[in-house]
Amino acid sequence: MSLKYFSLLLIFFSLAAAQSQTALVQGIIFDEEKNTVASANVSTSSSGTVSNSNGFYKLEIPSNQTVELKISYVGFQPITLKIKLKPEQVEEINFVLKTNIEQIGEVILQNEGRARIEGVTTLTPETVRKIPGANAGVENLLKTLPGVNSNNELSTQYSVRGGNFDENLVYVNDIEIYRPFLIRSGQQEGLSFVNTDLVRNVEFSAGGFKARYGDKMSSVLDIEYRRPVSFGGSFEASFLGGSASVEGISKNKKLSAIVGMRYRDNSLFVNSKETEANFKPRFADVQTFLTYQFSPKFELSFLGNIAINTYKYEPFTRQTNFGTIDDPQALLVFYEGEEEDKYETYFGALKATYKPNENYTGKFIASAYHTKEQEYFDILANYRLGSVSTDFGDENLGEVEFTEGAGSQFTHARNNLDALIFNAQHLASHRIDEHLIEYGARYSHEDIRDRLQEYEVIDSAGFSIRPPLPDFANDQPYNPFNSPIEAFQSIRALNSTKIDRLTAFLQWSYRTSLGDSKLWMNAGLRTQAWRISGEEIESNTQQVLSPRAQISIKPNWEKDMLFRLSAGFYHQPPFYRELRDSTGTVIPTVKAQESIHIVAANDYSFKLWNRPFKLVTEGYYKKMNDVNPYTIENVRIRYRARNDAEAYAYGLDMRLNGEFVPGTESWFSFSYLKTEERQGDREYISRPTDQRLKFAALFQDYVPNIPKLKLYLNLVYNTGLPGGSPQFEDPYDFQSRLPDYQRLDVGFFYALKEPNDNLRKDHWLNIFENVDIGFEVFNMFDRLNSITNTFVRDASSRNQFAIPNFLSPRVFNLKFSARF
Repeated sequence: MSLKYFSLLLIFFSLAAAQSQTALVQGIIFDEEKNTVASANVSTSSSGTVSNSNGFYKLEIPSNQTVELKISYVGFQPITLKIKLKPEQVEEINFVLKTNIEQIGEVILQNEGRARIEGVTTLTPETVRKIPGANAGVENLLKTLPGVNSNNELSTQYSVRGGNFDENLVYVNDIEIYRPFLIRSGQQEGLSFVNTDLVRNVEFSAGGFKARYGDKMSSVLDIEYRRPVSFGGSFEASFLGGSASVEGISKNKKLSAIVGMRYRDNSLFVNSKETEANFKPRFADVQTFLTYQFSPKFELSFLGNIAINTYKYEPFTRQTNFGTIDDPQALLVFYEGEEEDKYETYFGALKATYKPNENYTGKFIASAYHTKEQEYFDILANYRLGSVSTDFGDENLGEVEFTEGAGSQFTHARNNLDALIFNAQHLASHRIDEHLIEYGARYSHEDIRDRLQEYEVIDSAGFSIRPPLPDFANDQPYNPFNSPIEAFQSIRALNSTKIDRLTAFLQWSYRTSLGDSKLWMNAGLRTQAWRISGEEIESNTQQVLSPRAQISIKPNWEKDMLFRLSAGFYHQPPFYRELRDSTGTVIPTVKAQESIHIVAANDYSFKLWNRPFKLVTEGYYKKMNDVNPYTIENVRIRYRARNDAEAYAYGLDMRLNGEFVPGTESWFSFSYLKTEERQGDREYISRPTDQRLKFAALFQDYVPNIPKLKLYLNLVYNTGLPGGSPQFEDPYDFQSRLPDYQRLDVGFFYALKEPNDNLRKDHWLNIFENVDIGFEVFNMFDRLNSITNTFVRDASSRNQFAIPNFLSPRVFNLKFSARF
């Protein structure tokens, strides 16, 4: 009897052990363009995971039973598959997500996608939305990449490998995006054009990009908005504002629409700065992306945006402490007056796509951009400059006790700009076996009406400071000047400028083999002709040619390495701001700046801790001719409108990314850059963007015992930029540098609901795909970073003091987000 019970018990445990055994399913998830899809959800009824940055997923499932596997990602139709695996079986299944019908597709397992071959960095929308930053979004994430620099957390602008803010291309769904003209400080910028709630794919190239991209000298940011496949939406709220989006598709699956709305208020940052002020920044926009599919071969889409930004600023007092511990100094300012700026932009684009077969695609795009901008201010600043009391027993500790300089500054502006830009464009691609031919042509018309009326009056120790020009004798206070008082700086201009551009490109790509190695080649040619005309402007026509080429090779080695070499000419025909000199005069003869790029790169994929990692190393050299020199004040660029300089830039960029924590993507970046310029026969000096060293880290983590509690870390360290020079002074005499820029932003969030959660059917969170709540700490170590210097003049001593303009201190922000 006991033997019988023992046998039954043995059989029972054997069956239980068999049932408890698992199998493994793994593979790569692609989209229709054979690009890998990161952060895609892979789940069963009892478990789930997400694909990593390379689109790879791995999931344990029960063996000896039928399991329904579901693959989903926002903007794609979900895929479901029923599978049954044996114990310890490892099954490789690769999926292709599509936007039209539910379909499972098998693809060849490979690790040389288009982005890797072309040297393009891809960023996942989920990472873009989650990483903390004072101005969160795509640009916030770009600043953690090697070669991309920005020392202003309130600005969405960035410089790439020694270039300035105007040298970067931005595309959304093949449509070039413009930014406002008159903005002069980061706190005035507000929202980036790119709405992260609408984004499907982000690609970025820091140099050596193809001929199909436009005529800029530094970088390309190529963004694709998604086309909805079902009803959904998102919501986010914080102390900085909020956003909401809703998306859906018609019953016949032909019409899809997504709409996003955003509102932002920068008061949280500016009210915590050293300047006490009544500050009311209000930034809001609405964007929509509509698509109607007339047939499987033809579709029409519309991208629209309306943005209204208002900036009201009434400063009261400011005290800036600087100097050293042994010699502390302070600038104390009392203000009167206010500033009121307004920027309104309206943008619309129609895009028709015709694809008669798998080998040919044609696109026709028409777009219009209209911006109305005003910059009005009257601000009187009375200042004292002197030594600070350091006596701990003194009731005036920290206050100015000995004045070394005193004076006032009155600034006035009534600037208006109205710009209307039209574009008509045709793009096409045709594949013949392993050859891909791409070509395109575009006509642009820019109509810009600009009124500049601004002046600055400076008084130092009771003496009016006149501009240091040959017409003025400045020997005060020792010899009085009896002529009428002149403003230190005065600009008056009324410009009506029209620019017509005709652009075309032809590009060829080819894939082949070289022995046991795989080889990719690309060559192309761009050309642009433009004509500048307008009231009281002598018409001028110019043309440039820009040949470019790229080659990539993947040796048949045990180590997964790919090598790239890119070279080409990158011309930048002048836009309106580059035509306008420091007096506001439009110079139509300004030529296109020219840059010759050479980029060599190595892409190494490997496994560490049995998880995927990638190390990308790029070395580059840029030789620049016909350079248009400029100065930078915060984010405002002022050109000399002359092509009287030459420059160079070279450096090394490195980025290591992978799963430092299982299931999350993180990376570390390092950059070295040197860029200098010289005017005429003078020696080389540092350019305003000479950011020598950069280290950045983006890190994602979670608590092992509480996986829903997550950490997001954004760290940037930059060495100091050149500090600039005072107005009318020779920049060769002012080659000092600002202090190093150090910033750490951290976010702590708890996921109330995640896509793979299995809650009871009546739970209120089931209506959401995910819900997160948490807080962010901006500038966690409360580092006093400076962006520019204010130069204060003292007539009696004839000295000019460089007073740093500090950025935002430590700031806390609560945040709630949900997606359904």
